[in-house]
Amino acid sequence: MIPDRCTFCKGRLEERKTEFIAWAGGEVVVIKDVPAYVCEQCGEAYYTPEISQRIDGFMRDVHQKSSASGRFPQATCH
Repeated sequence: MIPDRCTFCKGRLEERKTEFIAWAGGEVVVIKDVPAYVCEQCGEAYYTPEISQRIDGFMRDVHQKSSASGRFPQATCH
């Protein structure tokens, strides 16, 4: 469930696209154009359960592919 306000600063959330950034295998992984609810004040991003599942699936793939090839794939979330 997406809150009405940011849980950190109580700022208002707006629906827009953002980047998801994570560390995996000592490398930075960036997923661009991820739909999210983003705080107008502090920039904290909140994802729907569906988007969170897609991110989790992609990160699982990243770990598997990087183990096999030593390289990370690029992605955009639409």
